[in-house]
Amino acid sequence: ENIRLAFQGIWSHKMRSFLTMLGIIIGIASIIAIVSTIKGTSEQIKEDLIGYGNNTVQVLLYDGDSTYDMDYGSYGNSSTPPVISDAQKSAIGDLDHVLSSTFYYSSQSASVYYMNTSFQGGTVYGIDQNYIKTMGYMIQSGRGFVQKDYDSFRKVALVDSNAAQNIFGSENPVGKTIEVGSEPYVIVGVITQSEDSMPKINTLSEYEEYSQTIMGRWMIPDATWPIAFKFDQPQNLIVRADSTDNMSAVGKAAEDVLNAGIQNEKNKSNFKYKAEDIMEKVKNLQKLSESTNQQLIWIASISLLVGGIGVMNIMLVSVTERTSEIGLKKAIGARKNIILGQFLTEASVLTSIGGIIGVVLGIILSRVVAQVSGAPTAISVPAIIGSVVFSMLIGLIFGLLPSVKAANLNPIDALRSE
Repeated sequence: ENIRLAFQGIWSHKMRSFLTMLGIIIGIASIIAIVSTIKGTSEQIKEDLIGYGNNTVQVLLYDGDSTYDMDYGSYGNSSTPPVISDAQKSAIGDLDHVLSSTFYYSSQSASVYYMNTSFQGGTVYGIDQNYIKTMGYMIQSGRGFVQKDYDSFRKVALVDSNAAQNIFGSENPVGKTIEVGSEPYVIVGVITQSEDSMPKINTLSEYEEYSQTIMGRWMIPDATWPIAFKFDQPQNLIVRADSTDNMSAVGKAAEDVLNAGIQNEKNKSNFKYKAEDIMEKVKNLQKLSESTNQQLIWIASISLLVGGIGVMNIMLVSVTERTSEIGLKKAIGARKNIILGQFLTEASVLTSIGGIIGVVLGIILSRVVAQVSGAPTAISVPAIIGSVVFSMLIGLIFGLLPSVKAANLNPIDALRSE
């Protein structure tokens, strides 16, 4: 009955009710638009650094506080770098939330030759059979490595699409012979990553960080790495988590397994494995973005306060207009809680309608902002629910004073008001 009366009162004063809701509508719409922008920006930051669904974590060998340089060895450390055992590899593959793992060698200073042309700037990798799957590569042409390539120490190579374009142009590289470390290798396939799994590069610093990826990658079986480079090197690790949220935990768990092996060896105290915590970098950038936008939310909240004051004002007017009605109800036995509930319900319904309209307007506004400015947006369902609940609370809070005033009216004085 109270809800029916609330709608009846709102409908009988349409313009006044709309103007009362206007502050709530503007406040809620502003907050929804800002929260959508914050969420969209946070997701964009995550995608830029991680890629869409790639979820790979790199675990690198460190000598003290610096990464172990695989091309030049370890600075200031005469001990032999640790070797990853088969038991450790198996243990990492069995970790919770690990979809796949791969161990690899790499060299950024090695030169690759095709005929008389030297190709520098890319990276040569010695990979196991899990590398292609873990990194999310697809075979573009030719074939990938097979078990016999490893068992027979075949000198075969894969190139990614960037390397193929940079050195071969429009030619098909499959079947061509290249030299890696003065050893001839036959290219058996071209691999590529989908654009969705690659990090987004928008600035010069990001270009420098991913320049090795841009220039291209050459891959040979890890079994033939000593043939090309004449020496063994410590392996690094890449693990693929089942979700972005588990990347940090998976990287730390893999790091612990590898470091446990180092602790069991003598004279390896300077060596340690560390996981690249990309999620920590993501969180730091997201916090920086959110801290700026939180100020905008507080500014938008001011309009909610103004809207709440407007609700209180109009409800006080409504109580004055309906004094005789209140007196009549009290005269026939209506208690204070009945009158209080009626006016609180009316205030809550008024602000809830304003909140719902504000949510719809906020979603539309966020889409418009995305189209005009190019800023990413993502609708937050908790923010929508919270906004409607918050608008209802505003009605209860700011409608309390008028409702109490109405409930406390003396029925005799109320009946004499006219």
